[in-house]
Amino acid sequence: MRMIGYHIILLFAVFTANCSSPDASVYDEPHNGSETEANISMDTHLTINNLVQDIAEHPAFKGFGELLLPSDNNTRYYNTPISNIGALMPYHNAVHPEEEVAALNRLINDVNDNKSVFYSFYNEQQIKQDPRKSNTGLFFYRGDPDAPFAIVCPGGGFSYVGSLHEGLPLAWEISKKKLNAFVIRYRIGSEQWATEDLAQAIRFIFDNASTLKVDTKNYSLWGGSAGARMVGNIAYYGVNASVQGNYPEPATAVIAYTGQSLYSENFPPTFITVSANDPIANVRVMERRAENLKNAGVTVRYERYERAGHGFGLGTGTDAAGWLDKAVDFWKEQMKR
Repeated sequence: MRMIGYHIILLFAVFTANCSSPDASVYDEPHNGSETEANISMDTHLTINNLVQDIAEHPAFKGFGELLLPSDNNTRYYNTPISNIGALMPYHNAVHPEEEVAALNRLINDVNDNKSVFYSFYNEQQIKQDPRKSNTGLFFYRGDPDAPFAIVCPGGGFSYVGSLHEGLPLAWEISKKKLNAFVIRYRIGSEQWATEDLAQAIRFIFDNASTLKVDTKNYSLWGGSAGARMVGNIAYYGVNASVQGNYPEPATAVIAYTGQSLYSENFPPTFITVSANDPIANVRVMERRAENLKNAGVTVRYERYERAGHGFGLGTGTDAAGWLDKAVDFWKEQMKR
């Protein structure tokens, strides 16, 4: 298994220079129990007026609710209203709590329809050897049975995982287009760990494709910021650099706002997007990467926006709104019949 080189120190330096820390005023003293907890049942939908604790402890999310939240220990955020959920994700922009709540409620509906929405991709022995792997898994948004699948990799600078903004809403939109979509919760703290987790998740889906009812022939990988680095690592080094087996490259890589510049002629067809006013991912670096990929013979679509900032998720309320539709269309164009 080949080692992968990473430059996480530079990434954190850029994040530190351009991003402020969360507003400490939104966090209350340690929480002693939600006033709404007793009123939440298995089929209760969340609203933006609920607290973060109500996500973690919702009966439909039993056993994995904490993994929906950005950090490994989120109790200090439990008193934060969901309406202020963006404060938990300081590297993200254009956060719309209504979108997060709608995506969470889709999962609640699926659980109440007796559908599994969460899968661990490490087994008990692997977790015993490395307990940090207990903080991993896949959230599943179903499209049509036996349709291709996407894995969405949220960002967060490897200091948190922004699934609520940059994972679940994207996966839900993809599933509305009759395609299957997973959101990966990976280990925090290391680009290498996160990339290994993504490779393991790919292996898990391939090995369980018949049970999950997904087609593996035309899968895609989606990533924003740190998540895009994970996707780029798999696109460059291959799945098999991190896990044993013979797993193919994705049909499409969707790479949003990252400073990573890896490219080669072996990259899958790649959709790249960024905003010119992004304070973290330099637009010129991404444009150069797009050109390098094109010059290497890779099929590329590049979408540049002007005012969407960094970590814009679906781009709602910015000039990047609608970019996901373009990325799905590009993915469909690459699918082999």
